[in-house]
Amino acid sequence: MDLSSFPRLKSEISLDYFCVLRAQTCPQRAMPVSLWRTGLLLSFLTLCASVEEECVLGIVGRPVSLPCFYPELITFVNISIEWRRDSEVVLRSVWAEDGNVEICSKNGVTISADAPMTGNLSLKLPNVDVKEDKTYYSLFLISPGNQSAPLCTVCLRTAASYSSPLLLREEAAQGDETFFLCQSSGGFPEPAVYWLINDTQEPPEGSVRTLAASLPDSRLYNVTSHLTANISKDSSVSCIIENPSMKETLSSTSYGDQGGPVVSRASQAMWMFSTALCVVVGVMVAAGVAYQIHLDRMSKKKKEQYQHSRPGRGYRRRNLYMEETEAMKSEPKETDV
Repeated sequence: MDLSSFPRLKSEISLDYFCVLRAQTCPQRAMPVSLWRTGLLLSFLTLCASVEEECVLGIVGRPVSLPCFYPELITFVNISIEWRRDSEVVLRSVWAEDGNVEICSKNGVTISADAPMTGNLSLKLPNVDVKEDKTYYSLFLISPGNQSAPLCTVCLRTAASYSSPLLLREEAAQGDETFFLCQSSGGFPEPAVYWLINDTQEPPEGSVRTLAASLPDSRLYNVTSHLTANISKDSSVSCIIENPSMKETLSSTSYGDQGGPVVSRASQAMWMFSTALCVVVGVMVAAGVAYQIHLDRMSKKKKEQYQHSRPGRGYRRRNLYMEETEAMKSEPKETDV
């Protein structure tokens, strides 16, 4: 039997039966029966493990496509397909004989518009959620009165990048021990944390304590690692965060007396900048208040000068009345004599 005629993960044969079939069709060689059976068993286990471990990697917060190709679909009419997440239907598409297509989906998942003509039934997820790690999506072909075995089964594995590690160094007030703190956050899955002294030497056993806490709302990890050891002041110490799922390795190094870690220098510079900015803003506010007070005083002074230089309306009326009275007194009185 030629297994190449079977599309990968797309036949109606279950995964277990496929593994058994593959084991049964392995060519026999001239070897003892016990060795032949052992080799056949190892090949069987290796094949099944490799099939099960093939998962599509989805980056949290980004879209991903779950591949599935079934060219034989173009020969079918009046059928429908279903993509299921475990047992939940997330997409149903119906193709009628007249070419009409009806698609119903959840959470914005889609398939290609030309799937009936191309056989490309890949499922597109618009946004990967970290909670979908190690979730299986399966495609079923449904015809009237019949439901097929899964044509495709795809495993989804999720991952997220960690932040650049923050490394702090503190010399003990008493004794020769030095305390180091390394922190990183926002990644998935749980990472591996390593410490190196002078780039090559591992820290003493029992000197490292690492805690990885999963946030309940997002399931992303925050990692905190402590190193306490007798380390000379001129030694360099590195904290390394490794995320194999992302093929990502992040590190931060403290160089002792040769200069603090880059993160510490950046934090110190930000503190100095913030202090200087606060001082400048305070000076500008004080200058603005002083200038406003000066303007108010000048305005008040000009108003008082204007009022003193211009007589009031009552004062003018009183002068006019006195002038008219005097004019009447100065006029000669007419008599009959």
